[in-house]
Amino acid sequence: MMVPAALLLLGALTAVLAPRLLARADWPDREPVVALWVWQCVVAAVLVCCALSMTLSAAAAWAAVRGHVFAAAPHGVVDAYALGTGNTWAATTAVALACGGVWTAAMLVREVVRAQARRRRSRAELLVRAPQLPGEEPGSDRLVVLEGERPDAWWLPGAPPRLVITTAALRRLKGSQLDAVLAHEQGHARARHDWLLHSSAALANGFPQVPVFAAFRDEMHRLVELAADDMASRRHGRLTTALALVELNEDRGVFGPCATPQSHVPQRVHRLLAPPDRLPAAHRLRLTATAALVPVIPVLVAFVPGLRALG
Repeated sequence: MMVPAALLLLGALTAVLAPRLLARADWPDREPVVALWVWQCVVAAVLVCCALSMTLSAAAAWAAVRGHVFAAAPHGVVDAYALGTGNTWAATTAVALACGGVWTAAMLVREVVRAQARRRRSRAELLVRAPQLPGEEPGSDRLVVLEGERPDAWWLPGAPPRLVITTAALRRLKGSQLDAVLAHEQGHARARHDWLLHSSAALANGFPQVPVFAAFRDEMHRLVELAADDMASRRHGRLTTALALVELNEDRGVFGPCATPQSHVPQRVHRLLAPPDRLPAAHRLRLTATAALVPVIPVLVAFVPGLRALG
């Protein structure tokens, strides 16, 4: 029963240490795409630890489960795990982790259902505010212009996806600033950032007492904006993208002393105007490869007794 406990300990250490290390590092703002990947690998490692610990705990608690888990393994491999039989601690751990897995799936389904409902409402409101003209095919336009006194632009996922922009934004944005806004929103759509936001929200809402999931959600909201900013700036320039951000947000009080839901906008503008140096390509590759190995570590830990028995 040491392996399930070791996996739980490894998952707890990963959940505690990884967010602290990432918070202290200066490279996530320089490489938001790499940081998004690293965060996903960290959370995946925590979930893998829980899943493997649940499986081995269930195998220790119930012989029927053990027969399925180790069906293709030699007899010596089963003995190497020292699972025992009818262990109360193992049964409790397996049931608790299984309930956590079911709850996670339920939270994800709930988040997706709610997102779809919000999307349907948004599309219905969009159709009311921008009705189809005679002879216009449904879903033929990917860009929708709305009458509005507030400058705004947003991407509406779905089939087909649409970019919505208000007339106030069209009046505000000058030259290639509109192209920068379009590129920013298209960056969200192409990278499927909505799925990252849904997954992180599901974990944070389902387990509000687990700090790593709350940090995952907050960082996803921040990093996807930085990644989309970089995509827009590579096409249309950092100054143009920064000015577009200012034009869209200056009337919302985000540049004042009081905190607002868009309080990250000034930091984004400053980052665009004074861009940090990117990491060398080799460094980015090492970070990506190292992060990819993080979810593999629990698998290796789980297989250590079996490999020793075979050796």
